[in-house]
Order: sequence, then C-alpha cells, then structure tokens
Amino acid sequence: MSKSSFTCNACGAAHKKWAGRCEACGEWNSIVEEAALASGPAKKSLGAAKGRRIELSDLTTKDKPLVRAVSGMDEFDRVLGGGLVPASAILVAGDPGIGKSTLLLQAAAAFARKGLKSMYVSGEEAASQIRMRADRLGLTDAPVMLAAETNLRDIITTLDAERPDFAIIDSIQTMWADHVDSAPGSVSQVRAAAHELTTFAKRRGISVVLVGHVTKDGQIAGPRVVEHMVDTVMYFEGERGHQFRILRAVKNRFGPADEIGVFEMTGAGLAEVPNPSALFLSERDQPASGSVVFAGIEGTRPVLVEIQALVAQSSLATPRRNVVGWDSGRLAMILAVLEARCGISFGGMDVYLNIAGGMRISEPAADLAVAAALISARQDHPLPTDTVIFGEISLSGALRPITQAEARLKEAAKLGFCAAIAPSSVKRASTPEFSLKKLSDLAEFIVEVFGDITA
Repeated sequence: MSKSSFTCNACGAAHKKWAGRCEACGEWNSIVEEAALASGPAKKSLGAAKGRRIELSDLTTKDKPLVRAVSGMDEFDRVLGGGLVPASAILVAGDPGIGKSTLLLQAAAAFARKGLKSMYVSGEEAASQIRMRADRLGLTDAPVMLAAETNLRDIITTLDAERPDFAIIDSIQTMWADHVDSAPGSVSQVRAAAHELTTFAKRRGISVVLVGHVTKDGQIAGPRVVEHMVDTVMYFEGERGHQFRILRAVKNRFGPADEIGVFEMTGAGLAEVPNPSALFLSERDQPASGSVVFAGIEGTRPVLVEIQALVAQSSLATPRRNVVGWDSGRLAMILAVLEARCGISFGGMDVYLNIAGGMRISEPAADLAVAAALISARQDHPLPTDTVIFGEISLSGALRPITQAEARLKEAAKLGFCAAIAPSSVKRASTPEFSLKKLSDLAEFIVEVFGDITA
C-alpha cells in the first residue's frame, strides 16, 4: 500500500506533513495531500540508453546544424525565435477563452501546409468539435491528424507509431498517467505527464507543444518545475474588451526572451498584425492631456504604445492609485520622485494609469513617458502629438541611459513622428528630419516641456 505525500502546488516541493505555508517557495495554502508515485514494474524505462561522452568539437564539425521549420505565420515564428526547432518542447499558457486552441490549430494547419506532419491531440474536446472549429477557421483542407485522448500511455504510443514532426497536447492538465496514483490535474500527474512528453520529444525528434492552464493570479497551474523542463514558455494574453492578443515568450532556449507576436481576434480566427505600433495608435487623433506615446522594445521589436493618465481631486482619505498594463510599484516610485525631487505633489489626488490597447509594459524605459503623462494630466497640458518619449528615471531624478535607442527612434520616424525626448546619453537618429531633445534629469525635463510648475 502506497503512503500519502504532501506536495506544494506552486513549486512542487515535497513535505512530510501538511503545513499552512510552503517553506520552499513561501506560498500559503498551497500544500495538498497526494498518493505517492507507484513504483511500477522493475524494468528498463522506455527509451533509456547508456550514456556516452560527446565532444563539443565533434558536434560542430561532424553534425549539421538544426534547421528551423517556418510555418508562414510570421508573428508565431518570430516568438519561437525564427521558426520551430526540431525536438523542442514548448509550453503555451493563457486565460480561459483567450484563443490558445484557436492559435495552435491555425499553427498546426500552417505547418502541415508547409509539409510537416502535424497532429493535434485534445483532452478537452471531441474530434468532431475540433472539426467544427476548423470549419469556422477555414482549415479543413489542411492535412492535420486529430485525436481526442487523455491517457498518456495511449498518446505516446500513437505519437511513436505516427512519428509526426509537430504535435500539440491540449492540455497538459487533462492528461493522466496510469502509473501515477493521483487525479488528473494534480501536481504529480502534471509533472509526470510533462516529463514523459518532454523526454519523448527529445528522444524521437518530435516538436511538442503543451497547452497549460493558468491560475487566478495568471501563473501556469501546476508545479513550477514544468517550466524548467520545457525549452520555451509562452503566454497568450490580452484583455477581453480588446480584439488584440499578444503571444509573449518569457523563456526561450532557441531565441530571445520577451519577444512578442501580435494578433487580432476576428470572426475567422486570429489574424496577424505585422505593424502593432500603428494598430495601438490608430485611435489617437486629437491632442489630449495625459496622453503620451512611449517608444518601447519588446524582445527585438520596437513597439509604440500610448500611455494614458488621469489625475483628479479625491474625496477619499486614501486616494486611489489604479494601474492597468504597468507595475503599480513602479508608479508609486515615480510619484515619490516627482514629489521629493521636483516638488510636484499628487497628495489628495486620484491617479489612474492605463496602457492603451491592452498592452503590458515591464521595461523601466517607460518611466519618463509615465511621468510626462502624469504631469500632463495634472496640469491639463496636452503634449505634441508628433513626439515620443522614453527614458528611465533613477531615485535621484536623473535620466538613465536605455538600450536600443536607435531602433526606437527609427520606428517612431517610420510612423510619422518627427520628435523625441530622451536621456542625454542617446545618440541622434539617422533620420535627418527627426528632432531629438536630450535631457539629463527629470527637473530639466519638466521645465523644458511644461515650464515652471509650483506644487
């Protein structure tokens, strides 16, 4: 009889007994009781091979480099790092109904039309339901094999027999391994299924995509060790009220992390957006206070987005600080620097900050654009619509240098902007008609743009 064990849902750490807080990761109420893993038959595991030593020089001189497979969906290929690497394991996660299954079915059809043998395995839908979605998306002519199964042993047996080049498992939380005495979706099952599929992908040279559910906090459900097993982790994100969807790589062994692909949800599925900057700025016509265009970098791609701020007198003892698409802690720091270094107080005022279009920004280069939007909203002073702003603000109020400034300026010039405000370390754009105003600290920026402001 197998004994029970206690495992943390957040990090997968094992504990001898239940506790309210996991000592490994610090999460509360994440430890659950599970049956111990079955020992299984005492025989050699499938595909186990005797280890052998390989010299790196032998690989570079004798073995040919891996060739990426290109689907033709440029945004999807971009996030993968330029295409699909053979024998890679990819984890795609996102909110329910955001479009994960739609995106991957389109990707499977695109790879199949390029000559790759593709298979779509669903543990959540019947094959007839997948066919209905394919009819709606116009993909019925694509030679994609479909299967509806949750038994991990049957899935691996089928994959081993068919030997597809590209396989999608939707989703990893619905898979169950019969040698694991636990319910599907539990930490033990997710960890075992991910391990089996990942090792199978490496052993047979099959590229496998695992679809993962997310928790209410937006993190991938199940043990964190799954993210370490796979080669690439991608989040498919977007706001329900917007038609834009963003595929973001947060880990990629074969390409840049933080790369994004932008899609638009339509009645015929997900359409690629080759120029997301123009889309995010499409509804920005008349100058308005609190509106600033930020020239950002997502992975290797320059993206221009609109930052919107609203400042109003508050009737509450503790004024509101609401942020959508940016770090709330970063906003608190900018407000503190404005008050301590520049004498501009936001006390007694509600502050609302929004990144237009459902975009999420994490890089500190947005500090100066956020500060400009806040002051513009507070003073009711619109900024020129042909100007982009970027720069990191230090706690002393100085403007720190940022990376890839030339790419940001080129993207702005391509979209019709003719001026930029940036830190003093930034080099002038190669476009001769582009005006670049370089400033050294936040106080100088305020005087240059807004004049002398008293708190």
